[in-house]
Amino acid sequence: MTVKERYINPFTDFGFKKLFGTELNKDLLIDFLNEVVLPQNKKIADLKYRSNEHMGQTELDRKAIFDLHCISLNGERFIVEMQKAKQNYFKDRSVFYSTFPIQEQAQTGDWNYKLAAIFTVGILDFAFSDDEVSEKNRDIIKEVRHEVKLKNQKCEIFYDKLTFIYLEMPHFIKTEEELETAYDKWLYVLKHLPSLTERPKKLQERIFQRLFEAAEIAKFSTEEKELYEESLKSYRDLKNVIDTAFNEGEAKGKIEEKTANIIKAIKRGKLSIEEVAEDFDVSIDFVKQTIRASYN
Repeated sequence: MTVKERYINPFTDFGFKKLFGTELNKDLLIDFLNEVVLPQNKKIADLKYRSNEHMGQTELDRKAIFDLHCISLNGERFIVEMQKAKQNYFKDRSVFYSTFPIQEQAQTGDWNYKLAAIFTVGILDFAFSDDEVSEKNRDIIKEVRHEVKLKNQKCEIFYDKLTFIYLEMPHFIKTEEELETAYDKWLYVLKHLPSLTERPKKLQERIFQRLFEAAEIAKFSTEEKELYEESLKSYRDLKNVIDTAFNEGEAKGKIEEKTANIIKAIKRGKLSIEEVAEDFDVSIDFVKQTIRASYN
């Protein structure tokens, strides 16, 4: 496969980590969190990356891998994930993942249980709310950004340190001419980056200059190009298989059977992820995605 696009697809594993998961491009992640995730009165100046492989109590917990896990100078925890396609119990998985940065804050000895704020961010390449809104409230479906907090029976915030942010990218429909805020520009570039041939006039800020420079495939090394091509193939395969599975009952049954067998093979512990991928004729990334989906 030869990549013809000028810029990488940020919804691929390689593309997402290339743009947001390295010290070199940390400023991109900081600006994204400040403009898209955090409220205007709460900004972060710097952050550090944590291991995205979490050490849990069970074997499955220890296989839990986040796309990005980082912590700000003030101690706020951020889990940021690109979700490529629909998954069963997607919200359950988000809640489950949020428990890890909660548990890791526990201290030995005399501890007052004070916790730092936690933000779980899901950038979705699909819409999860289509079947949850009645006809009289169809306009709600078009909302891009969903912010979820714990509330009481009076809809008052019960706990303000646990926040879930979901960005339904298919619902973002603004054109370049309609872009006004940094929030708009970030969503636009995430959605349209692979189809762009040059930097849009509305995205001339320094931070987007940095992003386009980091995303230009021609500047990659030979090894990076090969890794990206494999990641792009996995993304397309996964999208085709899972999207079809959610729309066609027969295909859904086939993918459920295959993923169940993959999970069984992983749990037996006799084969590596690479060997499982070869046995089931799927990509390594597909096996990793299947493992992640099993945590719901």
